[in-house]
Amino acid sequence: MSQLSGVPIVILREGAERKQGKDAQRNNIAAAKAVTEAVRTTLGPKGMDKMLVDSLGDVTITNDGATILDTIDVEHPAAKMIIEIAKTQDDKVGDGTTTSVIIAGELLNLAEELMEQQVHPTIIFRGYRKALVKSKDILKDLATKIDINDKATLIKVAETSMNSKLIAGAKNHFADIAVNAVSQIIEDRGNYKIIDLDQIQIIKKEGKSLLDTSIIDGIIVDKEVVHPMMPKSIKDAKIALISSALEVEKTEFDAEIKISTPDQINKFLQEESHMLKSRVDKLKESGANVVFCQKGVDDKAQNFLAKDGILTVRRVKRSDMEKLARATNAKIVNNIFEISEGDLGKAGKVEEKKIGEDNMIFVSECADPKAVSILIRAGIEHVVDEAERMVNDALSVVKAAMELPYILPGGGASEIELAKRLRSYARSIGGRQQLAIEVYANALEVIPKTLVENAGYNPVDLIVEMRSKHEADDGASYGINIEQGKPDNMVNLGVLEPLLVLTQAIQSATEVASMILKIDDVIAASSLSKGGED
Repeated sequence: MSQLSGVPIVILREGAERKQGKDAQRNNIAAAKAVTEAVRTTLGPKGMDKMLVDSLGDVTITNDGATILDTIDVEHPAAKMIIEIAKTQDDKVGDGTTTSVIIAGELLNLAEELMEQQVHPTIIFRGYRKALVKSKDILKDLATKIDINDKATLIKVAETSMNSKLIAGAKNHFADIAVNAVSQIIEDRGNYKIIDLDQIQIIKKEGKSLLDTSIIDGIIVDKEVVHPMMPKSIKDAKIALISSALEVEKTEFDAEIKISTPDQINKFLQEESHMLKSRVDKLKESGANVVFCQKGVDDKAQNFLAKDGILTVRRVKRSDMEKLARATNAKIVNNIFEISEGDLGKAGKVEEKKIGEDNMIFVSECADPKAVSILIRAGIEHVVDEAERMVNDALSVVKAAMELPYILPGGGASEIELAKRLRSYARSIGGRQQLAIEVYANALEVIPKTLVENAGYNPVDLIVEMRSKHEADDGASYGINIEQGKPDNMVNLGVLEPLLVLTQAIQSATEVASMILKIDDVIAASSLSKGGED
């Protein structure tokens, strides 16, 4: 509403709501902090779990920040912004979502205190931006370069990402699988290492234990052999990948065949059989003893293939065909009559196995597969799902460590050291921006503080102890030893995280906090029904 010569002018539709100035800022900050509190207790090896029940009554038990934030249904736009930035973190590096959300919440919490002291949000925003740029430089200085072929270090990185998970007892086994899988699919393109995690197929099946989870140096196809008389296992397989149907082709136009005698029917059927037999003969001539067909396989063709001892699978998904091509070095062929021995892929073994209640085709023992499979096993559905989330986190951090081969000490050590150096930097800035940078440094310490709180220890005493350790020349690697409740050298304990994960977490947190701080006017449209309008 506005005033003109004392007469009120209504601008917004009836029922619209508007919040301005500090009211809008407080409201947004409160909503963002509420989302932060939802995941804060899940951080670290001693973090708590959340039970999520959806509208259909399906239950998910997890402490994975990305899963929790993706599942909860929020209305407030500021809360949605926090969730979006968590999704960005998950998409870019696959880990660190809880860290980024907690830091964002603390940045907003401390910014609110500064605003109460009459520090303008723009000053805070500028200070945060300067602190972010300086933080990236400090983290690069703190990071240690690694060899991407150093499997022992990569396993430690993978294990660190799984320490907080519900099934961390099997982390050694899963870390080894994750490192082997990523190492297998990495490709050199010029001066860059390309890692496409989509080339790692994850199959979940209930039954057996977590330690029965395995990596397959090839691909698992969730299909069965099409004919009971076909072999169920082929060694030294030569694999043909066919994208067209092994059926009699239909014409693109309507046609009518007039048959007047029984002999003509026989000739027609014989010609159909001959057409199918010629296709099967061409496959056999190429040397193929295994066929994966993206489309259908005619019953007669199945009989011919079975007689020739060719293991055949039909209606294979396009994505699986592409993975099979990468795993076996085969070429996907559309015209069967053009197939040759050079188009065939190779695998040490192709066999049908019963996993749980289903039969599946295992293409394994491939020489140098650029696509692999991980078969996750566990006793119940909830554990299988959590194991999948654990594997995805491990794969993501190993990828991050390989793409940018620098690591940092975990356990809150990097955040404590970063905060210490930022405080020194703040003193060189001066003015009110110095206050914002100091607040930024304090906000980073929320990570070690939360780790300590979730483990049941006194955060004040331990944070003071860790700060004291970091004053020493060799103290940059000291974080919280969760098991013993005291500061310890994280490098010696093998608690390591990729530089890329923490850098992205801090950047994501700063961006969303700055965005929310700059909002001083919230105009919510009317929620009234417009049913009577044209």
